[in-house]
Amino acid sequence: MINEYELYLKTEKKLGDKTIDSYMLDLNDFLVFFNNDFLKLKKKDIEGYLHYLRNGLSARSINRHISSIKGFYKYLFDEGKISEDPSEEISVLKIEKSLPKYLTIEEVDKLLNFETKTVFDYRNKAMMEVMYASGLRVSELVSLDFNSIDLDNSLIRIKGKGKKERIVPIGEIASNALKLYIEEYRPFLVKQGRFDQLFLNNHGKPISRHGFNFILGNIKEATGIDKDLTPHVLRHSFATHLLEGGADLRSIQEMLGHENISTTNIYTYVVNEVLRENYDMYHPHAKKEE
Repeated sequence: MINEYELYLKTEKKLGDKTIDSYMLDLNDFLVFFNNDFLKLKKKDIEGYLHYLRNGLSARSINRHISSIKGFYKYLFDEGKISEDPSEEISVLKIEKSLPKYLTIEEVDKLLNFETKTVFDYRNKAMMEVMYASGLRVSELVSLDFNSIDLDNSLIRIKGKGKKERIVPIGEIASNALKLYIEEYRPFLVKQGRFDQLFLNNHGKPISRHGFNFILGNIKEATGIDKDLTPHVLRHSFATHLLEGGADLRSIQEMLGHENISTTNIYTYVVNEVLRENYDMYHPHAKKEE
């Protein structure tokens, strides 16, 4: 049944390999806990397991486990393997929404205007410009290859979560930085084992997510950015600045590759918060005089 469920996720639900691996790892923990005796479990048993998970996992991680368990039991019920779904009334934990962290436009300018002297500097410049210009996930950035880009039209083709493709425009600055790197500097990074990925490390191999994070940390330190800086902060900055500039939410959703508009909607809270701060700071009647 478990093998059939994994095949169902792959062929029917068409989920990506990493998502399936995550679900199956959660499910394996659950099954080991109950010695694989999952057909006889009741709601109270599952609740007991979730209570056990609270001794070390965050609410977000527990909700992922709940999703994995509920998905498995729904499959069993729909396939007629069980007559009742014991997880049906299990609810996810409430998580207080935290607003995405992002850089100001001035901070982005500071981050991107680092000195370029070496081959690696020009590679890093191209990566950072593309990252901010497109809002890519770091996994999408490091997997870009020559077939992914159309420099004539400043477009890139992304294969995102669930292997869904989307086309994202990049600006002239990012396009020029990428073209300069590919034509003038990438050839110096190519070694005997050739790879199609655009961004290569000093061994001539594709840069990893860990490698990109290391580079980002070095640039942060060199430019003096006094904020937490991760690839997702750049992605959040891309979306926030577009929304602040007047882009519509649907367009941002498409460019980010969000399946649901509600995921993108979080950026409206960020922009509204900025508007509120500006109002409180500058409107003469914003605050009552004491």
